[in-house]
Amino acid sequence: MMFSRKTIGLEIATDRVRMALVGGSRSKPVVDSVQEGVFPADTVRVSLRELNVLQQSSFVATVRETSLKLLAKTSRTAVSLPDASGRVVLLDLDTRFKSREEAVDIIRWKLKKNFPFDINDAHFDFQVLQERGSGEISALVSIVCRQVIQQYEELLVEAGLEPNQIDFTSFRLFELFAYKLALGENYLFVTHMAGVLSIMLFNQGILTFYRTKELAGRGFSVNRVYREISSSLLVCQDKNLGFSGGKVYCFTDNAHAEEFRSIMADATEQEPILLDVAKVVGLSPSCNIDAATLFKMSAAFGAAVRNL
Repeated sequence: MMFSRKTIGLEIATDRVRMALVGGSRSKPVVDSVQEGVFPADTVRVSLRELNVLQQSSFVATVRETSLKLLAKTSRTAVSLPDASGRVVLLDLDTRFKSREEAVDIIRWKLKKNFPFDINDAHFDFQVLQERGSGEISALVSIVCRQVIQQYEELLVEAGLEPNQIDFTSFRLFELFAYKLALGENYLFVTHMAGVLSIMLFNQGILTFYRTKELAGRGFSVNRVYREISSSLLVCQDKNLGFSGGKVYCFTDNAHAEEFRSIMADATEQEPILLDVAKVVGLSPSCNIDAATLFKMSAAFGAAVRNL
């Protein structure tokens, strides 16, 4: 291929923005450049109901300056938002629906009492995961308060970008490794990044359990991580979703990789497979990134993959 389509992947964290210019393909993304911009204090405060960006001018200036340093010829941008800015629900629906509009009405009615804001004032997307013979449908639903996501979109546009895909960090990390993970049907995918633990269980290639948890502090606490993983697996067993017979994949920074692997081995009684971002992305000849930077940019890479 003489010309490779390139896109920007962007991760918003509470204290900074990370951006990557990526080309290649979903199966083998190639990174051209990466940039990181630090927000002034109290620029972003993650919330379910309230506007997340408190200092809008600082946010726009930091994002614009960071994107200009990428030297990208495109403004097309896929975005990773903090998991705590919204909610993800695995929902069982007892009836099939005839249209997307009907599905939206059913989901709103099903969830209206489960959230600390008016579900009618929420932006949400859904994906049908499974249609059972009994007529039941399993769906993955992502929910964000409308004013929260609109603010992010408007400020990114003001910064000169064209946001066309927005999702949460846990799913951006999954997206990065999805091509590799799709080779199996039963597997557990667990990540720990910036103090956030994410657990996804797949049976027969279908997501059947999801949990993300922001742990106290941004460090790595062996006891806390072990407790959260163990309690999540107990919930799986209580729902008759007990994990057995599949592979266990885990992803964290190199400094804690062996501790994480040991925790996963104890919790699952299986030998985990440590994932390495360096094995799923390539670097262009002009791009030189060390292992620590590769890890930090993982969510931005995963966002970019969505547009390839």
